[in-house]
Amino acid sequence: MTINQADLLKKLRLITLEAQGLNHKKPFGSGKAAVLAAIQQLGYVQIDTLSVVSRAHHHTFWTRIPDYQPKLLDQLVAERQIFEYWFHAASYLPMQDFRYALPQMLSIKNGESRYFKADSQIMHNVYDKIRIEGPQKARDFESLSKSNSSWWNWKPTKIALEQLFMQGDLMISARNGIEKVYDLSERVLPSTINTTLPTVLEYAEYLVKTYLRAYGFTTIKQITHLKKGQILRQNVEKILSQMLEDKIIQKFEGNEIQTIYVRIDLLEKTYNTNHSNLHLLSPFDNSIIHRERVKACFEFDFRLECYTPELKRKYGYFCLPILFGDVFVGRVDCKAHRKSGVFELVHLHIENTEIDLSSWLAPFLKTLHRFVHFNRCQSIIISRISPPEQSNTIHEFINHHWDETQLKDELPITK
Repeated sequence: MTINQADLLKKLRLITLEAQGLNHKKPFGSGKAAVLAAIQQLGYVQIDTLSVVSRAHHHTFWTRIPDYQPKLLDQLVAERQIFEYWFHAASYLPMQDFRYALPQMLSIKNGESRYFKADSQIMHNVYDKIRIEGPQKARDFESLSKSNSSWWNWKPTKIALEQLFMQGDLMISARNGIEKVYDLSERVLPSTINTTLPTVLEYAEYLVKTYLRAYGFTTIKQITHLKKGQILRQNVEKILSQMLEDKIIQKFEGNEIQTIYVRIDLLEKTYNTNHSNLHLLSPFDNSIIHRERVKACFEFDFRLECYTPELKRKYGYFCLPILFGDVFVGRVDCKAHRKSGVFELVHLHIENTEIDLSSWLAPFLKTLHRFVHFNRCQSIIISRISPPEQSNTIHEFINHHWDETQLKDELPITK
């Protein structure tokens, strides 16, 4: 298939939004089955402890599953259909993919990759306590060492727990809020799960197919992100070469884009280019976690600034990208004040001036209201809008058209 670069970029946007479940209102259905289907399609969902608004993993599911509730995720963990481990960060993954976590577990256990410096005797004691007494939380342990050494100010038993978890001896059997419950892996893993160590070629194939399924297209750089080793890269290239030969994917090269590999079935598909879905995305959402991809395809330069010193922040502490159709129209720095029930739009940044503001304000407000309820808040405050000249337009729209959203009496908005 021959295609010019502008048309290719448009097609790539539509392909990746389709693959990510952002082109339809209920791409995975509803309820618990939809949560499992979403994880299987996306490959993983990142876990994050920041609670400025609803935590990232819950936010990511809520974006794709209208009736999502956190208890559905807990149920899937309890049923052993998903598990926690590391992808590029702490994540929920499909239990069916467990064997592909084994290479990293083995590498850590053999000392090839060192995340922690746990005391071997404390690790032994921690493991035995869980083996004998059953599942434990970190606070169930008293320090088993008199050492004052620490890692991120963790006590030695916490370090031991994380070492045992990362090397695969322990798994997370449940969470109480954000607090982990650890148990022996042999008691958590279903007996039907394949636990054979994949070959390097099998592991490469898993990575390639995961990225192609989740995004519709990929690059070698993305596939091997944070994964070291020339052998892995060579096997990734081998898998891609075979898929090219089998006409499963097509390769594109250009001056302004990296070499990319696109699924041919998605290239040939016809997409609705007039849809106006609006999404308020988590900063950790799978669709935007690869910043270079987003910048290249969507011309949207996104960085999470909560780890940036306040004076150096351009947009705010915890900005949520606003996606309208296949265009990012802006971002909004948000904070849920749960005690007072107020959801604050600390700073709404309107960035795309080519799209009429009035075309996306109504769906933005509807999506915002759903999200505010999901965050257990009852009212909204808009503290700042940029550019300032848009402020009056937005507030006039709210005052004159609020009934159109059918939410006027449900959730008040104030300046």
